[in-house]
Amino acid sequence: MSLLPLSRAAPTSDDGHMNVARRISQIIAECNEAQRRLTYLRLSYDQYLTEPDTPPETFSEFMLRTSGPLRREPSARHRQAGRAIR
Repeated sequence: MSLLPLSRAAPTSDDGHMNVARRISQIIAECNEAQRRLTYLRLSYDQYLTEPDTPPETFSEFMLRTSGPLRREPSARHRQAGRAIR
């Protein structure tokens, strides 16, 4: 008998159930991420500005713009490794 994994045992019915459970888990995680992103965008003050690219004119306006949730940006080393901004 060879030590190489050339022959595998026949898949059991549990394998199919685990694949379905794993896929459902992935779908729920994707929906959760989409909902989090949508909430972030809706609560962002910059979404309601007529000219969002202009800098704030007062310190109060600056504080208002930065009072919401901020994006978590990875370090430069992680960005070079290909990690996405969440």
